[in-house]
Amino acid sequence: MNDIAPATVHDLSFLGLFLQADPIVKGVMILLVLASIGCWTIIIEKVLRSRNVRRQARAFETAARKGEKLQPEASSLLGRIVAAGHEAWRDQDPSESRAERRERIERAMRAALSIDMRQLQSGLPFLATIGSAAPFIGLFGTVWGIMNSFSAIAASQDTSLSVVAPGIAEALFATAIGLVAAIPAVIAYNKLTTDLGRLQQSFSAGITMLGDRLARDRKLQLRTEAAK
Repeated sequence: MNDIAPATVHDLSFLGLFLQADPIVKGVMILLVLASIGCWTIIIEKVLRSRNVRRQARAFETAARKGEKLQPEASSLLGRIVAAGHEAWRDQDPSESRAERRERIERAMRAALSIDMRQLQSGLPFLATIGSAAPFIGLFGTVWGIMNSFSAIAASQDTSLSVVAPGIAEALFATAIGLVAAIPAVIAYNKLTTDLGRLQQSFSAGITMLGDRLARDRKLQLRTEAAK
């Protein structure tokens, strides 16, 4: 009696699919996992910072609308904006009009705001890149894995599902990882971009109100110097 060769057992778990994958497909998977970790690191950091800046924006807009006193502290975005406005007000030119003075004060505060906004926007291009490129990187791994599956069919002269299924499963796993990396990146990019735009609008509203108040208050410098 002829012995029947036992069928090769393939591990179809996530770890098994990774370990059994072709080196190139495995490299694609590792690249996508690292990209996903990088995306989540940026997302968490931006969410925490945006929450803090959102509180400052609300406080700034409320205080500027009510005419409340704002402390120019350099440790926060709000403080740096107020400090820039006060510094621009102190550097007055007697020949300039009130409108010119207000424009100069607002320009100084907007410059301080833009510096911090650029820092908040750092990392967003990476999210956009991963969101658009990760599915195609995963697709490359899929195509490569399917090519290996067809090569296995040609080498074994066997078209049974047991020969084809493992390679196709590994290939599709690469696409799945690409989507896992891309979907959160796209959602986070759109959400963070919208939130930062709203924050900038809120700060701009406060800058306009504070700039107008500083331009009208000619006695501010005398009070500031007397307090020293």
